[in-house]
Amino acid sequence: MIYNIAIILFILMETGNVCILYFWPESRYGNGVAVFNYFHESKENHDHHLFVSYMTNWVANVKLIFIVLLLMILLIGTELMKQMTMIVMILSIMAYYWRLHPIIKELDERGQITPKGYSKVLFGMITGMIIMFSVALLVGMF
Repeated sequence: MIYNIAIILFILMETGNVCILYFWPESRYGNGVAVFNYFHESKENHDHHLFVSYMTNWVANVKLIFIVLLLMILLIGTELMKQMTMIVMILSIMAYYWRLHPIIKELDERGQITPKGYSKVLFGMITGMIIMFSVALLVGMF
């Protein structure tokens, strides 16, 4: 049951992020790309803005794939599959620290993120997701 709760919470959060990315990318909520100052600057160059729009929608599509896969696991997955899903989610989310956090931290330090300090907030949110899946894994095992 605890695995289901973690999966449902993640699906709800990411569904909100997908909606923001598809329909309100200029938002500073969720995964809205307006926190990146370059997003606004890209509007001055049509080719750059097309690329930014493409990448924004690509991220939304990848998130949608995760959501649908997790939904299938939630609906028809065995308890063992759900347990393994916790491990896979922890490991895949941890990739943020390796590749993405150094970039957003540098952008934040260079004043390219609004609001300033957003990289720290995102770091905390990502860490929270890892903690959620880790707690679910531990509670579900015992």
